Amino acid sequence: MLGQEKLIRSKTSFILGLVSGAAAISFIGFLLFLGLYLKTQFSDGSFDAGNDDSAPIVKNDDTGAKAQPSADTGAKVDIKIAKDDHIRGNKNAKITIVEYSDIQCPFCSRYHDTMLQVMKSYPKDVRWVFRHFPLDSIHPMARKAAEATECAGEQGKFWEYTDKLYANQSNLSAEYFTTAAKELGLNTGKFDTCLSSGKMAAKVSADLQEGQSLGVRGTPGSFINGKSIPGAVPFSTIEGMIKAELK
Repeated sequence: MLGQEKLIRSKTSFILGLVSGAAAISFIGFLLFLGLYLKTQFSDGSFDAGNDDSAPIVKNDDTGAKAQPSADTGAKVDIKIAKDDHIRGNKNAKITIVEYSDIQCPFCSRYHDTMLQVMKSYPKDVRWVFRHFPLDSIHPMARKAAEATECAGEQGKFWEYTDKLYANQSNLSAEYFTTAAKELGLNTGKFDTCLSSGKMAAKVSADLQEGQSLGVRGTPGSFINGKSIPGAVPFSTIEGMIKAELK
């Protein structure tokens, strides 16, 4: 009897060992699968901005900006400059930088400061063309802010007003749009009527659609003489690109 009980205990221990081993292997396999899944999902640093077609996937570039290169780096696109485009600098400059921007985007605000530095350093060599690219699903005030700049432009203050909104980005609201217009000496009655009527909505949408057709997938999305600029790059990077174009 003792021998039989000993044999039963031995078999039971063996079976329990097999079960425990199988469970451990299964658990390790689950962890490996989970790690592989998470790596696949997030290794590219992507952030899904939602289902809105105007806000496709926006990724981290190597500058830290939540932005994706507008098009394949090195590829060149043909961008037509229209008479009603907002142009800063020498209109006959050798270098044209076309920017598609979201006024509520914090990286666009940083890039705006960089572009102001560019224009200060290269006033005769560069012309800066500004177009709208509001990411509606993550920046709810961006589209109306874009329309507000166009209403200010109707009174000849597009750039001054745009600079002001970027400098006060945390204050963006319907009330602040009017306050900014008043501080710049605009006719606020005319401004408010323009903004509330949606008069400039078509212009903003047209910019957005054109940007998408050129391959812009995030903000800031810009081009230097048709070549993509990868995100909110610092002044030193832009300057290097400018010097290359001037050669």
